[in-house]
Amino acid sequence: MSDPRIKAAIDHWAPRYVEHGVPVGDFLDVTRTIDSWDDWCGAWCEVAAVHEAEGDDAAAAGHTRSASLHYITAAVEYHFAKFLFCHDIPQMRAAHDRAVAAHRKAHPLMDPATERIEFPYLGTHTMVGNLRKPHGVEKPPVVVLMPGLDSAKEELTGMEHWFLDRGMATFAIDGPGQGELEYDLPIECHYEQPAAAAIDALERRDDVDCDRLGALGVSLGGYYVIRAAAFEKRIRALISLSGPFEIGSALDSIPPMSQLAFVVRTHSKDLDEAKDKLRAMDLTGVVELVDQPAFVVTGALDRLVPAAQTRRIAEGLAGEVHLNIIEGANHVATNKAYLYRPHMADWMAERLGA
Repeated sequence: MSDPRIKAAIDHWAPRYVEHGVPVGDFLDVTRTIDSWDDWCGAWCEVAAVHEAEGDDAAAAGHTRSASLHYITAAVEYHFAKFLFCHDIPQMRAAHDRAVAAHRKAHPLMDPATERIEFPYLGTHTMVGNLRKPHGVEKPPVVVLMPGLDSAKEELTGMEHWFLDRGMATFAIDGPGQGELEYDLPIECHYEQPAAAAIDALERRDDVDCDRLGALGVSLGGYYVIRAAAFEKRIRALISLSGPFEIGSALDSIPPMSQLAFVVRTHSKDLDEAKDKLRAMDLTGVVELVDQPAFVVTGALDRLVPAAQTRRIAEGLAGEVHLNIIEGANHVATNKAYLYRPHMADWMAERLGA
């Protein structure tokens, strides 16, 4: 295979794609039929469009459950078409718009349904979150789901069922530098600000219990959730998945596609400028302010965020800590998700009294 970026995708991304709802056959078909990274976004958009069309047909026939599943698959495949396609912004943004649109088609058809909530951020911008509530629970506890560098709320749909099935609502958000807000605002090192805006939006409602509110962060979101919990005590319990203690020392060793994603999502001209902007992404003097219960997970073979960084987070926390460094696991341990995802959901349910 001539393009090492395609080989890297095959070697490292398959578990993440499949765990979040991409049919393994689609992953094999796309990665076997393209030879250049330049074709990645277009190829995934083509296969996503097949699912979206299947969803349209099912919806027209009144088969809402089938339509919902097709739309969700389409949305996550459009998302993975663009998630690291940062060298072609127009194509990346077009794929992202299609991901959001396909996911919104699914919202009223999902079981349980999704409610899109738009809420103010910093007085000048709008954040978006997707709220889902479990059946049969009048005022459930709620878990805020925070994406990372290259994820977005549409991808987090693949994690929501772990909490919904245990009687917790989920609120998957796009913060600055993420999803629908990545084009207007850069990455925010002080993530307690968007976290507070999201919690404020939930507190304006009467159908979720914000006195029993948890938060989960994935990858770079594993840093965000620690930062948020340090300054936002409305978060009662938290889950940090493969979060960095400080990102600066890792930037030179991460793959070039992720380096470019940092450049683009910090709204920088080059990697040096991105590094300067990310100096504030450091939990020194912050992590010890987190006294809420914390569930911390990473893979021992994580090539993006070394496991030592996540261990450093766990060792610095002031409250109850459950640390699980999974042998043989990759970034966010998606290749061995069965070893922690049921456990993390049970843990959160117990902490929130679900």
